[in-house]
Amino acid sequence: MKEPKEIKVRFIHALMPVLFLSILIGYGLIARPLFFGQTAFPLEVVFLIASMFSIGQLLIMGFEWDKVLKAIVKKLARGLPAVLILFAIGVIIGSWIISGTIPMLIYYGIKMINPDYIYVLSFLIPIIFSTLTGTSWGSVGTIGVVLIGMAGAIDADLAITAGAIVGGAYFGDKISPLSDTTNLAALAAEVDLYDHIRSMMNTTLPAALIATLSFLIIGFVKPVGGGVIDTIQVTTTLTAIEGMFHFNLFLFIPPLVVLYGSITRKATLPTLLTSSMVACILALIFQDYTMENVITALNTGFDTSMATWMTAVPENVITLFTRGGLYELNFAIMLFFMIFTFVGSIDMIDAMPTLVNRVFAFAKTRSTVILSSLFASAFTNVTTSNQSATSFIVGDAFSKKYDQYCIPRKVLSRSIEDYGTMIENIIPWTTTGVFMAATLGVPVTEYWHSQLMTLANLIIAPILAITGRGCFYKEKN
Repeated sequence: MKEPKEIKVRFIHALMPVLFLSILIGYGLIARPLFFGQTAFPLEVVFLIASMFSIGQLLIMGFEWDKVLKAIVKKLARGLPAVLILFAIGVIIGSWIISGTIPMLIYYGIKMINPDYIYVLSFLIPIIFSTLTGTSWGSVGTIGVVLIGMAGAIDADLAITAGAIVGGAYFGDKISPLSDTTNLAALAAEVDLYDHIRSMMNTTLPAALIATLSFLIIGFVKPVGGGVIDTIQVTTTLTAIEGMFHFNLFLFIPPLVVLYGSITRKATLPTLLTSSMVACILALIFQDYTMENVITALNTGFDTSMATWMTAVPENVITLFTRGGLYELNFAIMLFFMIFTFVGSIDMIDAMPTLVNRVFAFAKTRSTVILSSLFASAFTNVTTSNQSATSFIVGDAFSKKYDQYCIPRKVLSRSIEDYGTMIENIIPWTTTGVFMAATLGVPVTEYWHSQLMTLANLIIAPILAITGRGCFYKEKN
């Protein structure tokens, strides 16, 4: 059917695909697991079905398939550079592990643990782990387990310790260029990765300083009960890491390359690949792994079974180091394609800007626009239990609104994480909340009020929105 010269788009046309997606999310991700005891729908399938609905509506309205496909491809093309960065992150994780860089920093991080400062160290050490690995879950599942075990052994408050561990893990995850959520938030708002990270420092760094000082004070006000620490787990972990890798100062070079690239604002992808190449060279020089092992680490990730001389490797060490490679972030990449297919289709009728202008019609100042994006991020994450979806939904919904009021989009990407990434770990029914409670053995309802990093962040973000400080209004968008 030949497309009319002009197709009239009504508000209901913009509402229907978004409403259909909301119903799918409500039933597939919330009602099924929470109320019906059934398996939740895969998020990528949710967006696939929503895309089919949206595309079907466009065809019924009279749009030609070729133009619909062109709009989807255009949207995917704009995000392709970020997809390449996601692939590079997997490569750099594998290379940093086999070179010994990540293992060395984790090894000395564990040795820094001092029971007299258990609360503040439970916050600071996961920061190091998650910043270097780009994963809050991996940080909590490894060093977090060690810290919570030590806290139990010396009769420390487990709720405070758990809150500190989760907060530190999420601080590092949030500012790490290796984090999938950090990259996806930058991608969704279409901003440079390092610009996004620098923007986040305006809210994240003050929150971290408040949390650090608070945990230090808590340690003195509420000292641990004492007791003898069972160091078997710690000793076993250190012995295994020491047996698998050789450490020296040259292993600091790969992260220094990334740090240099961030400070000098070099292109992200070449910087990450350069760091990975340096790490591979260091692995061949200083470690006992073969060229085949290095290539495998780049492809499918490092595997502790490569250390053939090890008779046994502790389970927590296997969990920490068996990762990386091109396929490390395959879920995030597949989800990206599904979400952008949906977003590209509804872009033809300007669905999200239309809905935002209607729902947030009251937002007529810069501060109310930022506040609206903050609360929209919180609502979307709480309902979808997925930060990747939150990034793309809110990013697409508010990008034009931010442009309209001349607010730099790096404030949007920051807001997506301030009230998206940071809130999911204190909500009991999210996948993150379930994981944290199961891994640390402390319910979310007990540790959330001690997760001072998130609580401080939730206060600082709207304050900056209201005052305009750290919002870069003088910069060109």
